Amino acid sequence: MWKKEVKKMADRVVTGIRGLDEILHGGFIPGHNILITGGAGTGKTILCTQFLYNGAKNFNEPGIMVTLEEMPNELRSEAKNFGWDLEELEAEKKLAIIDAASSKAGLPTTERFALRRGFDVNTLAQEIYRTTKEIGARRVAIDSIAGLGMQFEGTINIRTAIFRLSALLREIKCTSLMTSEVPAGEVFTRYGVEEFIAQGVVLLFLEEENDELRRTLIVRKMRGTAHSLKRYPFEIGSKGIVVMPGKV
Repeated sequence: MWKKEVKKMADRVVTGIRGLDEILHGGFIPGHNILITGGAGTGKTILCTQFLYNGAKNFNEPGIMVTLEEMPNELRSEAKNFGWDLEELEAEKKLAIIDAASSKAGLPTTERFALRRGFDVNTLAQEIYRTTKEIGARRVAIDSIAGLGMQFEGTINIRTAIFRLSALLREIKCTSLMTSEVPAGEVFTRYGVEEFIAQGVVLLFLEEENDELRRTLIVRKMRGTAHSLKRYPFEIGSKGIVVMPGKV
């Protein structure tokens, strides 16, 4: 079913996430950089992993996950909870996980794709570029750019780093996702610049309603395409995220 839909949407990058493509009128614009932002536990990493897994498994679009905070083996283990075998895709060179978390923490790594000369934005950019060429990546996810804050002093330096990463993602022409965690009391982003450098912004929420936690999302911005501006509920089930466009 999904492969037939892809043929009808040649000008879109189909996420493969049920309900989300409907809201986006077919998917993301190829080559755009999308910010996925929300509080802790809203499902940002799951959305990124699902986007990459679907691309590699179903749509012949290899992908790269850049982990700035979570160790690769933790990501692989969590993915198995949804039936996503990332190691299989890695063996087939359809997926690469760049371990930036170990370098940032000053720890050794045995990962094939990693930062081994210390953590800085130039090294990270070079590794993303090299890995993109090696596996022919079409999709990239950086999780999370909030992790850059530990490496730079001052908001200006952090913003500069984010701009440089965004410029690289545009240059390599991959459709990319960047996650950013919203601190308590903030509305959209941590550093006040992420939503302006991205071509799209998806907000994820986890809020209490009638003594229950409810997940919702809003597509706040998506340049170059029409999209729904409504707030939609979504669930995280055994096969990942499912958005329910029919329920508002």
